[in-house]
Amino acid sequence: MSKLVAPHGGKGLVCCKLEGAELEAELKKAQGLKKVEISSQVKGDLVMLGIGGFSPLNGFMTKADWKSVCEDYLLADGTFWPVPVMLDVAKEDAAEIKEGDEIALERNGEIYATMKVEEKFEMGEDEKKWESEKVYKGHGEESADDVFWKVAMEDHPGVQMVMARKEFCLAGPVKVLSEGEFPEKFKGVYLTPAETRAIFDERGWANVAAMQLRNPMHRSHEHLCKIALDVCDGVLIHSLIGNLKPGDIPAEVRIKCIDTLIKGYFVPENVVNAGYPLDMRYAGPREALLHATFRQNYGVNRMIIGRDHAGVGDFYTLFEAQEIFEQIPQPEEDGKRLLCEPLKIDWTFYCYKCDGMASMKTCPHTKDDRVILSGTKLRHALSNNEEVVDHFGRDEVLVLLREYYAGLTDKVEVKLQSHAEGSKM
Repeated sequence: MSKLVAPHGGKGLVCCKLEGAELEAELKKAQGLKKVEISSQVKGDLVMLGIGGFSPLNGFMTKADWKSVCEDYLLADGTFWPVPVMLDVAKEDAAEIKEGDEIALERNGEIYATMKVEEKFEMGEDEKKWESEKVYKGHGEESADDVFWKVAMEDHPGVQMVMARKEFCLAGPVKVLSEGEFPEKFKGVYLTPAETRAIFDERGWANVAAMQLRNPMHRSHEHLCKIALDVCDGVLIHSLIGNLKPGDIPAEVRIKCIDTLIKGYFVPENVVNAGYPLDMRYAGPREALLHATFRQNYGVNRMIIGRDHAGVGDFYTLFEAQEIFEQIPQPEEDGKRLLCEPLKIDWTFYCYKCDGMASMKTCPHTKDDRVILSGTKLRHALSNNEEVVDHFGRDEVLVLLREYYAGLTDKVEVKLQSHAEGSKM
């Protein structure tokens, strides 16, 4: 009998991927359907729908779902859900599709799914702006009413993605036919919710924490995981292996760094190194909620939330991603409520006077005694061939990262926000 938290939604793992004869038959049928080219984000969403990562969703959202999620953090049926999961199509494609049609969803020549279109609706600029303000606008300096739209289209990749959506959206259930490159490219690291649950069950875990990573793992990340290990049975170090923004470090490099850290600085039996197939949405606090929601499907009941989780620039305040967990609705039914709770940890850093890792709650010393740790700051230093401050990262990891940066021909400027520089400390 599993001791793990139940999947989100109260329906078990809702896996939309077909197998065996059903898969072969649907692939054959898909060849005769109208084909719609999908974005990288939609591809990742489809894979998550296929493997049960987005349980209880079985397809793309209706307009009622979209509006309710943006406004109230709830699907139309009252189940908690923090960010829209949308399928956008161009006006010319939408003109050829009627409600009730079946279509094939493809990217770069590969068919990822078929879909029964239950609803077709227009998504105008005003509606995209409304979604951007509801989902992506925070309480930081760059989210002030007189500033947000002056900087968001230049500096907020999440808002840019919403505003770049095509003119129409389609809603309906999907049958997923492919997991793309993930099973082969990230063999042994790309794990489905059923697979992580089986690993946790085999180890007898009941309380599992997840560490979200899109940057290389530095000393602060390591410290957060070790805090979680002191109060939980195990930790899932869960890296995003979908698309990131320009200048972010590829998944293959980050995974190699994590493996090196686990072998040298953790008890390996207490840690699982895995990846999940989404693109980053850069939704700040709302994305922290999404991270907790789909981690529940992976068998996780504690989501590590530290400083500026999933943050972008200065659009969010330091601990807004922690505070939002206190503000979300709590449906009466367990299945409809978010059961994965935040493990809130203060700003952590290395302190020379403490002679070790510390936090704002434990360290009485000044900013001058502290090494401010952030993934953005690390990428900035490495990208500019600057020295990395002592105690920022483990030497074995920095060797791997320097090798990666040395091989780059084109470098992207990494913008430092005030949080990364430590000016808010």
